[in-house]
Amino acid sequence: MEDRRIDPLQIIGMMLIFGIFMWMMYNQPVPDLDTTDPATTLSVEQQYQLQTTATDSPKQEVLLDVSTIGVIADTISLQNNVLSIGISTKGGVMTQVALNELVNYQEEPLYLIDNDNSYLNIAFTTVSGQLFQTKFMLFTPKVNNSSEGQELRLRAQLDDDGYIELVYTLPNDGYRFGFEVVAEGIEGALDPSIPAAFSWRMDGFRHAKSAQYENRYTQLAYNHKSDKFSTLSAAGDDDENLKNIGWVSYRQHFFSSILIPENPFEAATVSSSTITNEEEENSEFLKAFSTETTLPYSRNRFQANFDWYMGPTDYEVLKTYDEFLYESISFGWGLIGWINRSVFYPLFSLLSGVVPQGIAIILLTIIVRLVLSPVLYKSYVSQAKMRVLRPEIMALNEKYKNDATKRQQETMKLYSKAGASPMAGCIPALIQMPVFFALFYFFPIAYEMRGKSFLWAKDLSSYDMIAELPFSIPFYGDHVSLFPLLASVAIFIYTQMTAGQQMQPSQPGMPNMKYIMYLMPVMMLFFFNNYASGFSLYYFVSNVLMIGIMLVIKNFIIDQDKIHAQIEENKKKPKKQNRFQRKMSELMEEAERQKKLK
Repeated sequence: MEDRRIDPLQIIGMMLIFGIFMWMMYNQPVPDLDTTDPATTLSVEQQYQLQTTATDSPKQEVLLDVSTIGVIADTISLQNNVLSIGISTKGGVMTQVALNELVNYQEEPLYLIDNDNSYLNIAFTTVSGQLFQTKFMLFTPKVNNSSEGQELRLRAQLDDDGYIELVYTLPNDGYRFGFEVVAEGIEGALDPSIPAAFSWRMDGFRHAKSAQYENRYTQLAYNHKSDKFSTLSAAGDDDENLKNIGWVSYRQHFFSSILIPENPFEAATVSSSTITNEEEENSEFLKAFSTETTLPYSRNRFQANFDWYMGPTDYEVLKTYDEFLYESISFGWGLIGWINRSVFYPLFSLLSGVVPQGIAIILLTIIVRLVLSPVLYKSYVSQAKMRVLRPEIMALNEKYKNDATKRQQETMKLYSKAGASPMAGCIPALIQMPVFFALFYFFPIAYEMRGKSFLWAKDLSSYDMIAELPFSIPFYGDHVSLFPLLASVAIFIYTQMTAGQQMQPSQPGMPNMKYIMYLMPVMMLFFFNNYASGFSLYYFVSNVLMIGIMLVIKNFIIDQDKIHAQIEENKKKPKKQNRFQRKMSELMEEAERQKKLK
């Protein structure tokens, strides 16, 4: 898997998680249109027509005369067990795609395509250099029903022998269906030396309560190099010129519209642009997506075959199809992605198949904390050793307060003799970081949580609002979410319990980490107020368990007197230095000699 760009907000979130844990332990773009421009109120197709009209083109657009076809524009409906599709006889474009039995955040039918948010056009070049475009054509429809599904043939007759035909094939089951474009009898009319221009544009609907949160996971993804995929930026406008593209996905967080050509696109230009960044009740769309490519002829005949996938961004569903469609879901990079695919996703799927999703999150949290408890134990033992050595370290600081080199040298000797290290408490934390980063990626993309309630949270994939504010607080929002509040309280309690166990820096000019630790819960409260409640539930339960595990280790497992006795015993034993320690000791001694010579 290859994910080229990372949303800056994701980086901030991971930095917050890292900071919290360390101190506890020691996402051709569509141009921005001016609001005074009437084009801002037009559909995707209308905007595109305005743009193409404003462009100085040497080629003339050809519009078929409706009278030569003899049909009136109409909408043909196709339906299977999960999809309802409306296709217009004008242009042969999908005017509506609804996911049966699914609803959006307003409990309304869930559409991927509706209200002219999708634009599809195939432009052919005639031998005279004119453009011949499907968006202007009126097609004659013919529906064929069979035991395998439905087939819609849309034909525009060019002359007695020539025609252009669009074919939609919808099977009885599934979110994937076929799309075929055929041009027959075109000799002497269309120029086969000039590839047909293919254009697909779509505005992504808003499907969740939080537009800002959903926007972070709404982005264009594309496949290349077999099982590799990349994405455009989710944080702003972006575009790329690509080669050898196996599929293009307009990913709208939990739902995807994927175009899969039979043969990879040799070259394509993809773009995405942000429509809204604000949390507005009337924000209907999040991002505008665009794919522009060319389709070659084959021996003076034109035929292009595609598949469409329009359905949930569900790992289990996407894995049932070929072309590595499941790779469009970003589980994270490297080790983080492997942990999510190999551990957390299978485990959560198993748990949620037996118990409700909220209980599954709690059980997952318990399992993670129990597995990591030995690491927490190692960290706590290290902290206990440092507490025992604190009086001696403070004495050394006072004795050599005017000689930093000597103070450091003697402190290192004390650590070596006692078998302790100030870094020993950080290493366990670093070991755990891939796990916490993996969970940070996992919860926002877990489709299984969408629409599932737990306690007061109506949807675990969205925020759990318990109170609506009459105003909006910067970086916080206009509501109060309870799970982030509980998680922040748990973190604060934990920091209170651990602050006294950690050594405070004595060097002048260094910040008091104690107060920074208290600031972290507040930062988390602000950052996660709009996040998925399932994610905040995990952090709340995780911190409560950490408090419990720490109390058990402190009161029933660790004997501080034994640790003190062990340190004293270690001091009596000759301690052989390794190469690194010898080198550091030699450097310190040399620095001390040089200082005395001055």
